[in-house]
Amino acid sequence: MIRVRDLRKIYPTRFGENLVLDGINFDLAMGERLGILGRNGAGKSTMIRLISGAELPTSGTIESSMSISWPLAFGGAFQHQLTGIDNIRFISTIYDQDFQSNLAFVEDFAELGPYLREPVRSYSSGMRARLAFAISMIIEFDCFLIDEISAVGDARFHDRCNAELFEKRADRAMIIISHDAAYVRDHCNRWGVLHDGKMVQYDDFELAYADFKELIGWKPPPGWQELQVSTA
Repeated sequence: MIRVRDLRKIYPTRFGENLVLDGINFDLAMGERLGILGRNGAGKSTMIRLISGAELPTSGTIESSMSISWPLAFGGAFQHQLTGIDNIRFISTIYDQDFQSNLAFVEDFAELGPYLREPVRSYSSGMRARLAFAISMIIEFDCFLIDEISAVGDARFHDRCNAELFEKRADRAMIIISHDAAYVRDHCNRWGVLHDGKMVQYDDFELAYADFKELIGWKPPPGWQELQVSTA
């Protein structure tokens, strides 16, 4: 179980304090998949980083009895001056994993070819994301944090990611953020709308999505077909 209580995050700026998250509360159990909807800058990625431990909250608590992944599609877990292979070796050592079998899996899954032998600092953001996802799959976390992985790679890569996450690890907890509303709908069983630092939770996607669109003042352009996100 992950328990988030009164989570607040403030970033100091030269214009004053920027309150990004203001009193976030939720629980997440094994098997639950929480999808977060929010406009750019709403604090979705910030919340993911706080839960992963990559950043510390300004106040509030995050308690967990589960092992939690780093944010998938987030390159912050890497030593950028090291090669992809050296990063695989490093993480294998930390988690007491077999390096050779992990290397074979990552080589096959990430499909980075000779770039695995190059420093990660030379990678594109997409290459770093592919490496991050592949390395995440060699560690059997209880909870996976998924930050815009649907935006990385081609359709074949997406299919392989979905099989690894939602088929082979269907019993795990997940927190998913994406600008693709259909992706969040299809892969989650709970939803939250993050707006002005607050998060409202829903058990029904259509209600969550309708409230999200109202909050951001979204209006369909001429000819828009709601079937893009509707279950109809």
